[in-house]
Amino acid sequence: MLTPREIAAEAVRALDAKQAKDIECLHTTDVTVLADYFVICTATSSTHVKTLTDEVDRALSDLGEPPLRREGYRGGGWILLDFGCVIVHIFQKEMREFYNLEHLWNDAEVVDLSSL
Repeated sequence: MLTPREIAAEAVRALDAKQAKDIECLHTTDVTVLADYFVICTATSSTHVKTLTDEVDRALSDLGEPPLRREGYRGGGWILLDFGCVIVHIFQKEMREFYNLEHLWNDAEVVDLSSL
């Protein structure tokens, strides 16, 4: 069983391996009960959104941490993967700008990705 930080780190690695853009990781433990970490990234197309989703799902499932829920897969503009303690948000650019989760959760600590 992986720690929340390890799950977030693996999600970031999987996203980076498939050329996700503007990857951010927010440590949300002190600002919400929803999750310990939010991982947010941008994809270049609906196909890329699905590719990134499948890669994160595969990488973490291979480590024994399958997602509890997957939302938005049919739409392809924003897909959410819920791993319980980590929520991965994969957006197309316009959707990310519209929802602006980084602003919504601006009280969360931004994790230095080089530490992951």
